[in-house]
Amino acid sequence: MASLQRTSDRFCDGLSRRNLLRAGALAMGGLSLPQLLQAEVGRKSHKSVIMVFLSGGPPHQDMVDLKPEAPVDIRGEFRPIDTCVPGFQVCELLPKLAQRMDRISVIRSLVGSEGRHAAFQCMTGHGVLNQPPGGWPSLGSAVSKLEGPTESGILPFLSLSPRMRNSTWGDPGQAGFAGQAHAPFCPNADPAQISLNGLSLANLQNRQALLQDIDRLQREAYQSGALEGLAKNYQDAFGLLTSNKLLDALDLEQEDPRVRDAYGRGAPENAGYGDAGPLMNDYLLAARRLVEAGVRVVTLAYGRWDWHGRPHGTNFENARDHLPVFDQGITTLLDDLRDRGLDQDVSVVIWGEFGRTPVINKNGGRDHWPQVACALLSGGGMRGGQIIGATNKLGEYPTERPVHFQEVFATLYHNLGINPETTTLPDRGGRPTYLVDPIYAPLPELV
Repeated sequence: MASLQRTSDRFCDGLSRRNLLRAGALAMGGLSLPQLLQAEVGRKSHKSVIMVFLSGGPPHQDMVDLKPEAPVDIRGEFRPIDTCVPGFQVCELLPKLAQRMDRISVIRSLVGSEGRHAAFQCMTGHGVLNQPPGGWPSLGSAVSKLEGPTESGILPFLSLSPRMRNSTWGDPGQAGFAGQAHAPFCPNADPAQISLNGLSLANLQNRQALLQDIDRLQREAYQSGALEGLAKNYQDAFGLLTSNKLLDALDLEQEDPRVRDAYGRGAPENAGYGDAGPLMNDYLLAARRLVEAGVRVVTLAYGRWDWHGRPHGTNFENARDHLPVFDQGITTLLDDLRDRGLDQDVSVVIWGEFGRTPVINKNGGRDHWPQVACALLSGGGMRGGQIIGATNKLGEYPTERPVHFQEVFATLYHNLGINPETTTLPDRGGRPTYLVDPIYAPLPELV
């Protein structure tokens, strides 16, 4: 992503060619300019969510639900260590998280996974099957539809997830029936995948020429009926496209190098084997900068947690690679939010699409296990130090307080100031549709 590294191809005002290209792509890619330009007025602060998706399904029994008394082919290679919450232990590779568990709540009994290798349930709370026309909107899209931007030049929903060969892991969160006006801006996406509708790269050097291109696209949209009723001052639209605030938030070269070092920076290469998310702790820092700038929802795919074993390394070899980097990045994010006074306004949720098998396979890996998974939550006014749910002695299924994905979503909406029990969005047919199924409510342990 150009804005997360030093760029030399900049215009006289400091904007890089690629950043302006992406800003233009944002406006032309289906986002309605009136909705983007309707800045919120008079709010004292805004609430945000950072969602970290652990692509592939993290092993709950090797992170926050260790079973040291289980048989050797289940308990694995790691020993548990005490945390600052009496009676609760985590993996020895997570010492920094252990010291901050009073600010983190852990769900050890997450249920409801469809067992798909996909971010969809983590982004929407809903399953892929039996979707309404247009599809379920992701959390970010629903919030964008309901709340709009916090101010001009700042978008409600942004994803830092890179483009992956496994597109279901790199899913940033779809707009669904909320409409493409509320799709996420994805600055880490492959630029070749962004449709510019004929905008000229050469014209990006001339802002007036870019404005004329916008004018042309507006006329074409009117003629085609694609944006019927859209009438907005073109100069305001041009101001949005060239606003520096969002681009500044993405430009980590503006950050104190000591802060970047504290996060651990990370590596841009694919983590593990295949094509998955990098262990890029710079992205966690970017997420903090974005919510601080006014973005409401930031999503991020982090690492590859699909550890089936040799020849791609055992579950435990991969964990030794991933967990220390994860431990450093996540704890620095939580500390950074607290130190900047953002922890009460920003909810952080960390999870994957399912858990891993209790029994270690013959290749030293753990396979897919949708029966139970884990999640970590912090900030947003939630109570920390809560250990929600439990599994049986082998980590196979919940024995206490099963928690559904939608209960987590109800909690996140609540933290954002949106009542999930009464708030609806109109579907494609105009029918009011609840954000979560009415049987689910915010977790009383946290709110």
